[in-house]
Amino acid sequence: MRHASGYRKLNRTHTHRKAMFSNMTASLIVHEQIKTTLPKAKELRRFIDRMISLGKKGTLHDRRRAFAFLRDDAAVTKLFSTLAERYQDRPGGYSRVLKAGFRYGDSAPMAVIELVDRDPDAKGAEDRARVEAEADMDVEG
Repeated sequence: MRHASGYRKLNRTHTHRKAMFSNMTASLIVHEQIKTTLPKAKELRRFIDRMISLGKKGTLHDRRRAFAFLRDDAAVTKLFSTLAERYQDRPGGYSRVLKAGFRYGDSAPMAVIELVDRDPDAKGAEDRARVEAEADMDVEG
C-alpha cells in the first residue's frame, strides 16, 4: 500500500520543483506571507520549517547549507538574524496555511501561507522601498 509516501510531485520535474520551492521559501522569508495554491503551500511548510531550524542553530555550516538552497543573501541574512531570534523558544510549527478560496481562472484551491508571529510591515516592504527610490530618481532627474 502506498499511503502518502514521499511528497507531492505537482506535475513538475525534480529540478523545476527544487527551484520553485527554493524561490517560494526565499519569498516567504522576505515577505513573511505569500499566496499560492493549496498543495504548494502544504508542501512548502516542509522547506520553510527546515530553513528556520537551520537559522536557529546559527553555525557557519548551517548558514552555507541555507544559502546553497535559497541562493538569496537578503533571505539568508534575515533568516539567521530576525527569524532565528523570533523563533528561538518555539520547538517547531513556524508556518500556518490558511485556505483562501478558489482562483478565478481555473478554480484551483488557493491558500495563504504565513509565518507564525509574523511582522505585518514586512509584506511588501521591499516593493515599497523600490517604488520610493524610483520616485526619488524621477524627482532628481
